[in-house]
Amino acid sequence: MTSPSTAAGNMPVEATPGYAHRWRAMISISIALIVISLDNTILNVALPSISRQLGATASELQWVVDAYVLVFASLLLTMGSLGDKLGRKRALQGGLTLFGIGSLWCALAPTTTALILARAFTGIGGALIMPATLSIISATFPPRERPRAIAIWAATFGLGVGIGPITGGILLRFFEWNSVFFVNLPIVVIALIGGQLYITDSRDEHAPPLDVAGVVLSIAGLFALLFAIIEAGELGWSAQTVWLAFGVAIVLLALFAWWENRTEHPMLPLSFFRNPSFTVANVSLVLVTFCLFGWTFFLTQYFQSVLGYTPFAAGLAALPIALMLTFVAERSSMVAERIGTNRTVALGSALAAVGMIYWRLTMTADTPYLVFMLGQLVFGLGLGLIFSPATNSVMQAVPVHRAGIGSAMNDMTRQLGGALGIAVLGSVANSMYRGEIEPLLASAGSLPEAVREAALHGIQGAHVIAGQLGGGLGDTLISTSNHAFLAGIYSAQIVAIVVLIAVSILAMRYLPAEARRGE
Repeated sequence: MTSPSTAAGNMPVEATPGYAHRWRAMISISIALIVISLDNTILNVALPSISRQLGATASELQWVVDAYVLVFASLLLTMGSLGDKLGRKRALQGGLTLFGIGSLWCALAPTTTALILARAFTGIGGALIMPATLSIISATFPPRERPRAIAIWAATFGLGVGIGPITGGILLRFFEWNSVFFVNLPIVVIALIGGQLYITDSRDEHAPPLDVAGVVLSIAGLFALLFAIIEAGELGWSAQTVWLAFGVAIVLLALFAWWENRTEHPMLPLSFFRNPSFTVANVSLVLVTFCLFGWTFFLTQYFQSVLGYTPFAAGLAALPIALMLTFVAERSSMVAERIGTNRTVALGSALAAVGMIYWRLTMTADTPYLVFMLGQLVFGLGLGLIFSPATNSVMQAVPVHRAGIGSAMNDMTRQLGGALGIAVLGSVANSMYRGEIEPLLASAGSLPEAVREAALHGIQGAHVIAGQLGGGLGDTLISTSNHAFLAGIYSAQIVAIVVLIAVSILAMRYLPAEARRGE
């Protein structure tokens, strides 16, 4: 057991950079993290208003979201490595500054094109902020306190995701769509001031030269991979554009792996992947985030389109998952310390699967909210047990001087899993939806092609068309589209259940009970 007076090796805990102000620094880090985790979920609520006021098409709205995700995820590895080399505090403060400028640009954007460009620019700031937060924790907190600090980090991220829709709903009741970007500015300023006062800079004092080839190949390869996944969710997995993007991604990422294995100073040492504490925890995070993001993609649609909730009420209704996740994540380090990381992640995945099975058995077009909420609490409990121990496993497996690249890998797995979850589970659900609703449309006679396509595209389009048709056919279309949407959700739930059970088995069999230290 580590002595209270020592950290890694024989270095006194008090000699850890920033030790005296570590918990004040944690507050600043949490504020910086909130602005990242809040950003996408708060924006989703504003998309209809952006469409009305800027005249954005459905495709343009998708790019308002995706431009940020593509730039953010593609740059994570590079920015994590730069943070190690140039200084983590500098990376965080620079990222916050760029994020603030990007948010102001978004708020003042006069056209959809300008908004998309501003969102892409904001992604650069996000890619600097995200890995810096976690790597500063690794460099600032001694080993005995690090699991608790990482648990707070995970809980804060979950809280930001959960309060985004509610915050957006409140803002849009009183202000215009750009208020969801203006709200970032005071948060950024507070985080900048706190960071300047309480965060001590740290870096890899023996950082190798910049791996230029690795940087170029990783950015291009990750961009192509994320682009392929996003387009698959929009165009379908058989689209030529999707296959071409996947092919480019495979070639570039294979070249990246080849180069990292042969260069003297790799940006991402492939030796990290030989440590199961690193590899299995990252795979677990990909798969669990796959289920979380894929499921929440359906959740607000279910509340609004099937149960008829307003956007604000839907945001409130989805909150129990985030609150339970936040509450449990903050305490999960104590569970992992008692029963081991492997058992904690396995238990969390099993509980999340139980929550999904419960929904599969109880979810209908008129399920009482309290019945539905029980599943939310079980699902959130399971997720709360997973994120912090898995993240801690990744960070403990990476040497402190390479904490930035370890943090970037952890962050990238979340982005990759989230994008895959929406694309894959969305495709599964949409395929079942179309199969259920096509017979009704075929029997409805000579409907205009645009009307037919709108109804086939999703439940929202079907409800709009039903309102225009009116009468018995309109009522039948609403009922059928609700049934078809639920059939799609049921299919996606089965996939998610299988994935969560697989994570539980994977963690129990291959994830070490205690993180194996990286050298």
